[in-house]
Amino acid sequence: MTSTISTAPVTTGLYIGGQQRSTQDVLEVVDPARPGVVIGTAAAASTDDVADAVAAAKEAYPAWSALPATERAARMATAIEGIADARDEDARVLSLENGKIVHEAWVDALVFEIRWQLALSLADEVDTTKVLPPAPGIPVETTVAYQPLGVVTVIVPFNWPIAILAAALPHALLAGNTVIVKPPPSTPLATTLLVQRVAEKLPPGVLNVVTGRDSEMAGLIENPDVAKVCFTGSVNGGKRIMEMASRSLTRVTLELGGNDPAIIREDAVLDDEHLDRLFGAIYDTTGQICMNAKRVYVHRSRKDELVAGLTARLEKVVLGHGLAEGTTMGPLHQPAQKAFVSEIIQEAKDAGATVLEFGELPGGEFAEGNFLRPALVVDPDPSLRVVTQEQFGPVIPVLAFDDDADAVRQANDTWAGLCASVWTADSDSANRIGGQLQCGYVWVNDHGAARLDLRAPFGGMKASGMGREQGIEGVRAFQDTRSIAHGADAGAQAGAAH
Repeated sequence: MTSTISTAPVTTGLYIGGQQRSTQDVLEVVDPARPGVVIGTAAAASTDDVADAVAAAKEAYPAWSALPATERAARMATAIEGIADARDEDARVLSLENGKIVHEAWVDALVFEIRWQLALSLADEVDTTKVLPPAPGIPVETTVAYQPLGVVTVIVPFNWPIAILAAALPHALLAGNTVIVKPPPSTPLATTLLVQRVAEKLPPGVLNVVTGRDSEMAGLIENPDVAKVCFTGSVNGGKRIMEMASRSLTRVTLELGGNDPAIIREDAVLDDEHLDRLFGAIYDTTGQICMNAKRVYVHRSRKDELVAGLTARLEKVVLGHGLAEGTTMGPLHQPAQKAFVSEIIQEAKDAGATVLEFGELPGGEFAEGNFLRPALVVDPDPSLRVVTQEQFGPVIPVLAFDDDADAVRQANDTWAGLCASVWTADSDSANRIGGQLQCGYVWVNDHGAARLDLRAPFGGMKASGMGREQGIEGVRAFQDTRSIAHGADAGAQAGAAH
């Protein structure tokens, strides 16, 4: 790997009311593999810019919401025509700013299109109504219908910003809302470029993009003209969003962190295919995915076999720049996260756990990068932070259990409730155990973002968030209900008039 990876800097602006806007203040975006290298700049919005974005979305709302959902879907379909033409460049930019390998960045952009198309397939359901006929003691016929909320802010994280955006953005637009997208300040470039290309094909103000420092972004949440905020990020970030939104009673959907357990039963199939799935579920994006497996509970009789299987895969890991050929794992995104993960690994070592580390740290121009050797922590004390906290890095604890009840107890003993998985050859046991796990999504013999059913509602329980994205449930999350009741006499008079 050499400095040939260096490329011309990427520059992005704001996109408000159908117009690109530059700013004097900018965000410098650095390469996580080479923290001293600036790979681009993004506009840093002022509070006035933020207010303008809300105003533009509010102005566009009446006309957009008045369209039938099928017409909105048709315009949205036109807006993403040709989106794949720039996918290679989108992936290159995202890999540079995020640090993950370019293949994952390419998939990140691909999932945006897949989720967008799946949302459009729901167009016929969006405007459906339900009629409640008169009943004994209820002399009215009531129509229950759905209506959009208004201006929606969608805030996405650094790890899979484009794909995660599409779990909410197309559903919000299809429901009849107008939207302001806030990309993450440390990875704003690829998301801004892609969203602006889509926004340019929609009526002005329907879709806006605002990048900037969090200190200037309060208006995207607290402005009383914002009807809802959809946030994906950390638990602490979700708490701040919820607190800010409470001041104007703005609705929220929060998709927050996870501490996902994977339960490996005594009868689990641990062939190459299943071990590859589990390995990807743990270490994809250098462990920086909310729905990655974060804790492995394995039946005591299968522990050594499982550790050997994961070890064989970890021995093949190649750490390096995400754009470099042959790299299988990139750096962590932020130096602070590298420091935290290093700290909890050392804590496990000091406490006497068996810690197995793999791979070689790159040198040369990458010596100061946010690289960390991937690790297994075997038999840690359950009170250690590597078990109790979300690592968000390339490390996972492996703990033994003796029976199903013990596994479920340990799996549920956490603040989190995002996802989980059960690995077993017995489907009845899988359904039984899966039904006992306190989380929003359960895989059987599978796990991870790459294996997510993008048609199904997704979201967490407990401190992992509230609300659901994807599917018709994801559309309804951006709508409210309205009931219109007709008195029996009024209905008869209306009928007579015809």
